[in-house]
Amino acid sequence: MSSAIGKPKVEKSDAEWREQLSPEEYQVLRQAGTERPFTGEYDETFTEGVYHCRACDAELFRSETKFASHCGWPSFYAPSGDDNVILREDSSMGMRRVEVLCGTCHSHLGHVFEGEGYGTPTDQRYCMNSVSLRLEPKA
Repeated sequence: MSSAIGKPKVEKSDAEWREQLSPEEYQVLRQAGTERPFTGEYDETFTEGVYHCRACDAELFRSETKFASHCGWPSFYAPSGDDNVILREDSSMGMRRVEVLCGTCHSHLGHVFEGEGYGTPTDQRYCMNSVSLRLEPKA
């Protein structure tokens, strides 16, 4: 888990982020919010392709690692590259979790959980907010 987070590769002012993102996108990506379960566009989507950060367009996940967790949010068992995401401890809301941030712009994507018995190759569930992602379908 990354504890020392360097400067983002994409930096924008708060006003620039607000201008670029919808109110819901801003609340999740820049204020670490969470969309309601079972409401996101990618929850039950299994189209082949690449998932990008909705804020900066960096590649995050590939459809090959997406699985049906039935938890209400899109789930992946691994990012597409080690540097594509940053993990940091999150003790908000009276819980101890691991937050997942975009490795390029440090936007909030969701959380990662381990040891839940899904039988994935990594035994991890990257539980992402659909509003944090943009799917580029395979051509």
